[in-house]
Amino acid sequence: MQQQIQFPNPYGEKLAGTFHVPSEDSRHGIILGHCFTCSRHTRILRDVSSALVDEGFKVLRFDFSGNGQSEGNFSESLYSKQIKEMKTAASFISAQGVSWIGVAGHSMGAMVALLAASEMSAVKAVCTLAAKASALKTNHFLSQGQMRELQHSGRVSFISRGRNLELTEAFFSDAEQYDLSSIIASLPQPLLVVHGDKDEIIPVENAYKLQQYKSTDTELAIISGADHMFSQDEKRQKVVQRVAKWFKGVRE
Repeated sequence: MQQQIQFPNPYGEKLAGTFHVPSEDSRHGIILGHCFTCSRHTRILRDVSSALVDEGFKVLRFDFSGNGQSEGNFSESLYSKQIKEMKTAASFISAQGVSWIGVAGHSMGAMVALLAASEMSAVKAVCTLAAKASALKTNHFLSQGQMRELQHSGRVSFISRGRNLELTEAFFSDAEQYDLSSIIASLPQPLLVVHGDKDEIIPVENAYKLQQYKSTDTELAIISGADHMFSQDEKRQKVVQRVAKWFKGVRE
């Protein structure tokens, strides 16, 4: 069973989510975060949710503020804000009887999952899908013209997935505070790093860097032929099966 739900973030904005409930009640739950400018309805998150429910997990996938069906302005996006939203999602799922929490995310959502987990003792396991090994910086994302626009006005506009969007200098300065290498090195939870070796957005080398940051209690799953969105059914199902099997194993 799945329910379309809403819950408020710390700023009073309503976040939209899909809450999956297995046939038998469970105290084990997983929270899923989506990729940059995406929503909770990407195929990879929907398929991972279904597989986790089949393994007896309650699952919450939700839209970060300014994305999907959630309230808020995309231009106010910050890593620190999204971390707080993932913590709020954990509070929601805890109120549904969940005492064992795992977090996972795709692309930027994976970064948020890692950073949130480092601040949450309630999180028992972390999984990344197509994650970058560092926070998003201007030179990763912006053209020279866009960088000049940002320097001149403090804002930069771009088009993504058919939306006219804007980010501010605050987004990039907020990202600068997160040193992922040291954060992951001290991460107490077991970690699964999943990446396609044909990822055209975030090269697979990032997955190896993540494993190097935390060499113990980390599993690496490289999916041969998979792209950034895991768009091919066969490749996506390999991801789904690996993620569900891993969470089941660390739960037990």
